[in-house]
Amino acid sequence: MVDFLLKETDYHIVGCFRRLSVPNDENIIHHIDNPRFEKVYFDLTDPTSVNHVVKKYQPEYFINFAAQSFVGASWDIPVATWNCTATGVLHILEAIRTESPRTKFYNAGSSEEFGDVEYSPQDEKHPLRPRSPYGAAKAAARHIVKVYRDSYNLFAVQGWLFNHEGTRRGEEFVTRKITKSVALMSKALREKRTPAPLHLGNLESKRDWGDSEDFVKAVWLMMQQKEPCDYVVASGETHSIREFVELSLTVAGIPFDVVENTNFFTGDQPAIAYTLKDEPEIPLVYVNPKYFRPAEIELLLGDPTRIEKELGWVREVSFEKLVDKMTQHDILTLG
Repeated sequence: MVDFLLKETDYHIVGCFRRLSVPNDENIIHHIDNPRFEKVYFDLTDPTSVNHVVKKYQPEYFINFAAQSFVGASWDIPVATWNCTATGVLHILEAIRTESPRTKFYNAGSSEEFGDVEYSPQDEKHPLRPRSPYGAAKAAARHIVKVYRDSYNLFAVQGWLFNHEGTRRGEEFVTRKITKSVALMSKALREKRTPAPLHLGNLESKRDWGDSEDFVKAVWLMMQQKEPCDYVVASGETHSIREFVELSLTVAGIPFDVVENTNFFTGDQPAIAYTLKDEPEIPLVYVNPKYFRPAEIELLLGDPTRIEKELGWVREVSFEKLVDKMTQHDILTLG
């Protein structure tokens, strides 16, 4: 988002960061010396911190992407997830209401709000049926955004963002976990070493994956509306984790064989899903029960028709190009 705003607008950008004992500036290091980019410390769970920043800067736009956004971890740290992802949004809205009511506010929503879906594809009318603490927190945030919009006449919106991926995706997320592992396999094979296998959960789980660079353009379009309105932002396609794995292996030039007729959901031990082609003694991918979720969402598929028609949003990066970009990036990064 910072890249997009610095390139496409003339705004001064204030980036808000939690105070960390070991700074993590990798994704914005190329902007640290830009006079139009300012880094300030900020904590969504601290209303005094939030109020101070809004009062000081009186921002024209407040775009919130912050959250405990790893769905799998939300069962392990549900309270922390809620405090950041839901209550933190309330802190922002209160600060805007009291200190800068002209500020336009965007909060990143999630397809996880739809959860146990009733129909596909999911559009703006689909009920909220979350299946994780993270999804429930995002649904709560959506409700409070609407309450403040209706009650105080604030410009406040929340987009339903379906999975958006890219080369800066955190390595704990399944897409980046796959491409990073495949890149390591590629490096090992080039160096005549046995590759370390990748461990995943449900390979048949399907998601609607889009490119994050496309999605930030959709967010900016939502902020330019005359009247605030929420939109689904999605690719309109669904692909399985299995498809992602196989495409990433193909991009990396790693030949593979699929292990057929394996019931991955019995027992508590990892089961081999892929081996190196013609070398069954070398496993590439395991299905590991430790990565199964307590409540799995089998299918998420978004309908972006409304944002395409009303705001003119155009998706430029296909699923195949996305996997290619992420895999190639990790291969090049590892040398």
